[in-house]
Amino acid sequence: MRIARQLDEIGRLSSPSLLTIGNFDGVHCAHRSLLERLVRRADAQKAMATVLTFDPHPLKIVAPDKAPLLILPMEEKIRLMDQIGIGMMVILPFTAKLARLSPEAFVEQIVVERLQAQQVHLGPNFRFGHRQQGDTKLLAKLAERFGFRVEILPMMEIRGRRVSSTCIRGLVSSGQVAPAGRLLGRPFALHGKVIAGEGVGRKQTVPTLNLQPRQELLPQAGVYITRTRPASGSDRYSSLTNVGHRPTFGDHPLSIETFLLDPPEARDEAVDFAQIEVEFLYRLRDEKKFPDPSALKRQIALDTQRAKKYFRLLEKVRPRRLSPTHR
Repeated sequence: MRIARQLDEIGRLSSPSLLTIGNFDGVHCAHRSLLERLVRRADAQKAMATVLTFDPHPLKIVAPDKAPLLILPMEEKIRLMDQIGIGMMVILPFTAKLARLSPEAFVEQIVVERLQAQQVHLGPNFRFGHRQQGDTKLLAKLAERFGFRVEILPMMEIRGRRVSSTCIRGLVSSGQVAPAGRLLGRPFALHGKVIAGEGVGRKQTVPTLNLQPRQELLPQAGVYITRTRPASGSDRYSSLTNVGHRPTFGDHPLSIETFLLDPPEARDEAVDFAQIEVEFLYRLRDEKKFPDPSALKRQIALDTQRAKKYFRLLEKVRPRRLSPTHR
């Protein structure tokens, strides 16, 4: 996948583009539906499947107090776009100058002149131009003037919930990671490097990996059943993750600590956990203060039993999901 971070880096395109525009935070199920459709159409027409997105999020420039906490770091968004088959991703720096472009100027200068859009595929809530004055109706009129087509995909719902980044953020921030995962089409995950802790867990309870996440959005404080993958490999390890302030040991800043239920050391594997991905599958309980480390350690043993039962059930369900009658 080709990546351009400035309009000047696009150059002259050898073929017209089939374009979509948006923030695509989360690259959730509705995003994937739109992007996969774009790739299929582009392949059939021998055009370039192109994504135009922005960094930082436009609200961080025009209304910082309303800017959302982002679900994905940009490098993960790029990885998922590449996985889907996008041919070119244009990541424009969102500046005050860009924010002042009228809807007409945005379409003429960027969509038509720079990206040579033959078609533009969008979701139903698309807004563009100065103060978001442009909508899908205005874009359709501009498309007639400039000679490209516009296709609008309908809103997607899963189990009665609209699939949107806003909805996913609300679910994650309230600890509802399972339904958030359904809307994402994969578990909500945190990515980042493992940093040194204070050694309290290893000495008094259980050893943990202390994650410094790249994401802005974090799950509500609590204990979660998770899967942990070292960035250097593909294996995922069953785990428990505590998001919170470790109240049993005093007043601490928020931390994300992961306990591996099946550590690779037990299987004599050399695995580098310097960078990890932690997938949040299910919320077990609130974080709470225990009278002493021994009481906390007993609770962790109970949490571990529940987590292992969860993974056993998951293994039983998985073959059914893969069988022809459950596809």
